[in-house]
Amino acid sequence: MKRIILTALLAFTACLGAFAQRFAYVDSEYILKHIPDYTSAQKQLTAQSQQWQKEADAKFQEIDRLYKAYQADQVLMTPEMKKRREAEIVGKEKAAKDFQRLKFGPDGELTQKSNALIKPIQDRVSKAVQAVAESENLDMIFDKNSEVMMLYANPRYDKSAAVITRLGLKPGTFAQ
Repeated sequence: MKRIILTALLAFTACLGAFAQRFAYVDSEYILKHIPDYTSAQKQLTAQSQQWQKEADAKFQEIDRLYKAYQADQVLMTPEMKKRREAEIVGKEKAAKDFQRLKFGPDGELTQKSNALIKPIQDRVSKAVQAVAESENLDMIFDKNSEVMMLYANPRYDKSAAVITRLGLKPGTFAQ
């Protein structure tokens, strides 16, 4: 749908010729790689995600161990003992799934932490893009990495370096 609207808009403006609009694009990945805060945030999120994943894996390994022990001992158990062990396994499985959802779900801690760390950086980039557009009298700036398909982009319209400069950083040097 976005492509159809964009194509229609571009065709309409091309037909009107008299309204010479100025377009440019930025490469958001290139810009974000230059922002030390973004690199740091990504490292924090990766480390936290890996830690939580290890915890979840350990919980599921424990469940697997309990289930195998239950299967091995099942012949010797009374019906009451079976129910107790099954309830223990089911309870631990539910707790492990709840842990996963709490940490990795759509409203989970990882998403919340990501929003808290990344949103301010995205806001800064957005303001810098807007400032570049206004200072260079541009009508539209596209993101090379978004869903809008760009079949060709003349490098002279790439304003990524201008955005990096507007953010007070040096283009050409990546944050490590």
